[in-house]
Amino acid sequence: MKTIKYINGDATSPQTSGNKIICHICNDISGWGKGFVLALSKRWSEPEERYRSWYKGRKENGFSLGQVQFVEVSQHIWVANMIAQKGVRAGNSGPPIRYGAVRDALTRIAIKAVDLSASVHMPRIGCGLAGGKWDLIEPIITDRLSNKGIEVTVYDFS
Repeated sequence: MKTIKYINGDATSPQTSGNKIICHICNDISGWGKGFVLALSKRWSEPEERYRSWYKGRKENGFSLGQVQFVEVSQHIWVANMIAQKGVRAGNSGPPIRYGAVRDALTRIAIKAVDLSASVHMPRIGCGLAGGKWDLIEPIITDRLSNKGIEVTVYDFS
């Protein structure tokens, strides 16, 4: 079992060797333009392009809450587009974050991380625009990744 490592820094620039997966949460309506995705798009165009294409073909390709799209952006870095946000605004069901979808997506990420012998890197996923609470998300990360021996680093951007 590993513990989550917290550092100040930029999650788009993981400072470790080996294979790395950068995780972030996407909504289920093709919205891309606020929050952490701006940093991703500034660094690489592929995650946004692939997400939008995935959304366009959603009826045929499994685009839904809890699913993950892995985009290889360099030789040792993959970006994981996690669909875990229902829409972009709070409604009768609360904020857009869907904790069950976070659980499902991180389960998929764990499989990929083990397959690639990769570490996992992320901002405090789900706690910005998605409206989630870190005290609910952190235990999911621990359960789905850290408890499986996967190295996880969470970045706080200063």
